[in-house]
Amino acid sequence: MAKEKDTSTTNSGPGPQGHHGPGPAGPKPAKPKNFWKTVGRLAKYMSVYIWGLIAVVVLAVLSSVFQVMTPKVLGQATTEIYKGFMTGVAQQKAGIKVDQFPIDFTKIEQIILIVFLMYLASGLFSFIQQFVMTRISQRTVYKLRRDLKGKMRRLPISYYDEHSNGDIMSRAINDMDNIAGTLQQSLTQLVTSTVTFIGVLWMMFTISWQLTLIALATIPLSLVVVGFIVPSSQKFFAAQQKSLGLLNNQVEENYAGHVVVKSFNHEKEAIGKFDEENATLYKASWKAQMISGIIMPLMTLINNLGYVFVAMVGGIQVANGSVSLGNIQAFLQYMNQFSQPITQLANLANTIQATVASAERIFEVIDEPEMDNSAVDVPDIQTDKKVILDHMDFGYADKPLLMKDYNLEVKPGEMVAIVGPTGAGKTTIINLLERFYDVKGGSIKLDGKDIRNMSREDVRSHYAMVLQDTWLFTGTIYDNLKYSNQDASKDEVIAAAKAAHVDAFVRQLPDGYDTVLNEEASNISQGQRQLITIARAFVADPEILILDEATSSVDTRTELHIQHAMERLLKNRTSFVVAHRLSTIQDADKIIVMNEGSIVETGNHDELMAQNGFYADLYNSQFAGNVAI
Repeated sequence: MAKEKDTSTTNSGPGPQGHHGPGPAGPKPAKPKNFWKTVGRLAKYMSVYIWGLIAVVVLAVLSSVFQVMTPKVLGQATTEIYKGFMTGVAQQKAGIKVDQFPIDFTKIEQIILIVFLMYLASGLFSFIQQFVMTRISQRTVYKLRRDLKGKMRRLPISYYDEHSNGDIMSRAINDMDNIAGTLQQSLTQLVTSTVTFIGVLWMMFTISWQLTLIALATIPLSLVVVGFIVPSSQKFFAAQQKSLGLLNNQVEENYAGHVVVKSFNHEKEAIGKFDEENATLYKASWKAQMISGIIMPLMTLINNLGYVFVAMVGGIQVANGSVSLGNIQAFLQYMNQFSQPITQLANLANTIQATVASAERIFEVIDEPEMDNSAVDVPDIQTDKKVILDHMDFGYADKPLLMKDYNLEVKPGEMVAIVGPTGAGKTTIINLLERFYDVKGGSIKLDGKDIRNMSREDVRSHYAMVLQDTWLFTGTIYDNLKYSNQDASKDEVIAAAKAAHVDAFVRQLPDGYDTVLNEEASNISQGQRQLITIARAFVADPEILILDEATSSVDTRTELHIQHAMERLLKNRTSFVVAHRLSTIQDADKIIVMNEGSIVETGNHDELMAQNGFYADLYNSQFAGNVAI
């Protein structure tokens, strides 16, 4: 959309490189308010795939079981080689001539084949369960995204007034991505890590309970690292993220306003502030990386200590004949595997917590109250008036009423101007006419029918808007012109462009009407953008026009083109004009004067000037100072 965007997103942070400790060293994830309730709702989305989920769990268990069993089976080959070697040595000591050590290579080949088949089965099961889980997770997120998009259509405009674009975008994109990633990877990893941990522990016990106790003795040391060093790392990473955000904001602000910075000779001050913030980021990043960098060496040291003790005691047991060499080899492999599922489960705890928080944010939107589409008991009337505001009351949410018992009748072809200081509430009238908000009392009638008894789409089909903010979309100029009426022919679009003084400058562009507007529509001027929005309203050919005068920030010639185009557009149409220069609406049939959200006066120019009230003060002060409201 060719308009300024607020796309604030959740920044995950750099995190420690190469960290494989028992807990994450990045910033703490957001915590859900109601964990199990949100998990239950998410599970309902996946419940239609229950058999697929069962298959995924079974396949994940089988894959992990085969993976866990292979070291011990492979150890049997080492045992066979060791037994054959020791038998040959004994024979040589007994004086028996040995041409070849009595190693059973046939049995070893069988063992290696079994190991190969087990690894193959493990990999195959893992691939199938990942394939199935990918489909389930993507279908689940597809449904969730579809429900969120559908909900966004049904939300009242007040929701968008109260929530920033960045927050909405973050929910629709970042939070959805978090859920998709977790459903696809973390759920199966939860199963495999749990089965691997239990399986490895069991296999270690079957080899030697003494060695297993030595291996388990390293866990408290690992917990000390998790309990003391990781929280410190999280704190420093949070400080790093905060400093990084401030630096990014400063850089973005300086680059966006570089002309202003240079014109007022503020380069040295801007560079000084940058150096100061950059130094702060350096200190925070150094501490974060240093602390997180300690975790891996400490965990490696702890694992190596356990590894050494197991090797020493295991060697003694092999010498005593209580444990075979192959089993010691398998046990040492299990030692290497033992810490991995613990690390994964610790990381998954934070990942799942953050994902449930993301799901909760999405469900918050889905649970928002929707627009009221119920009809009202207001009979249709026969009238020659186009728009009637009949004893209308309005106020935002639970706040006091801004408009009380207001009446206005607008005939076809009449022009109604809405004036007032900045922030007076001029847009509120427009929002009510197009039914972005519904009245609290009374009625707004269009052709004698209460607009609450019409669909919002039907109401808005009678209007076209030309606003001061030039909302154009990424795409060709022709597509932007046709946006208001997809059924318009090419001749109608060209005719509208000519009427709005668009055709002349568009034909001078290399690609003409096929010129693609970039994201901000910055490849054409502000005045040209405004003329295109007027031409777009011409294409719609509306019964009623809502016009927000927009002649600021353009040159005099373009301003004349815009005013001329507006005059053509207003001709023989009912119109509501939000006026900034009061001199342009002296001929309006009716003028609505607003102040502090309320309607304070209504009448034509002469009547309001005769009252010598708020409008007269506005007009006289503006005329004397030659300023726009």
